[in-house]
Amino acid sequence: MPARKVAIVGAGAVGASAAYALALSGTCHEILLYDIVPEMAIGKAIDIAQSTNYSPRGTVVRAAIKPEDLENCDLVVITAGVPRNKKMTRADLLYINADIVKEVAEHIKNYSPNAVILCVSNPLDVMTYVVHRITGWDRNRIIGMGGALDSLRMAYQIHEKIGFGAAQTRAMVIGEHGENMIPYPEITNVGGVPLSQIVSKEDMEEIAAKTKDGGAQIVRYLKTSAFYAPGRAISVMVESILSDEEKVIPSCAMLNGEYGYTDVAVGVPCVIGAGGIKKIIELDLDEVTEIKFAKAVESIKENIVILKDGGFFD
Repeated sequence: MPARKVAIVGAGAVGASAAYALALSGTCHEILLYDIVPEMAIGKAIDIAQSTNYSPRGTVVRAAIKPEDLENCDLVVITAGVPRNKKMTRADLLYINADIVKEVAEHIKNYSPNAVILCVSNPLDVMTYVVHRITGWDRNRIIGMGGALDSLRMAYQIHEKIGFGAAQTRAMVIGEHGENMIPYPEITNVGGVPLSQIVSKEDMEEIAAKTKDGGAQIVRYLKTSAFYAPGRAISVMVESILSDEEKVIPSCAMLNGEYGYTDVAVGVPCVIGAGGIKKIIELDLDEVTEIKFAKAVESIKENIVILKDGGFFD
């Protein structure tokens, strides 16, 4: 197995959970944790490194102290960013996180020019677009994590409803990673059996609604956002890329004519393998879902326009 080097930029709860999941699986030869607070990255890297003694394969986990330490990575995960507080407008948060992601993308471009980038920072679809514009790389090398997490949440809600098939549920969520996400129960299955043949239409609508509320539900209990499920979603995508598994995973991708849209990043089913996105699967959307998808795209484009009009990409 060739040496495989993964950097995770942002050593907060999500980034550390992803690093831990990858360390336990033994997928990577080396994992770097980088954070604007070096002590955070150093401490968590030591803690995770000490856990690897029981892993199936050895993984080196260490902190990256300066941007130059991110050199020659095969894959870089961007989780860096700040959460929105009550005093912030949507545009405030957008500019703050866009500036952070822009700086990170420039470091990756300089020090790991052959890497695949997995964007996790929010608002995810817009930040994925930012990474694409800043790097100028082929779109297959820039992926957003959104749907991989949202589909996990949908699968959880399905199991809560039916009580079986937890490991056999294949859920599909497309659209925006946010208010305009589109849980798609009509093409979701449990052990190959269509969900529509297991639950009623009313149950499917309830599952979809609870999926959209999945992140907020956790915040209500923890008073902070989720990290274990996002960390696992990241690790699954990293594993699929590094091992060329060619898994179908709903992911945020730059569209170039697919679904009738261009110059926007949005969640769609993708084949994920070596090099990133190998194929974007174009679903034959029904009329209702097509309208929802158009609304999701419009929401994402509104944020992109805010950045463009503010001269962010100039």
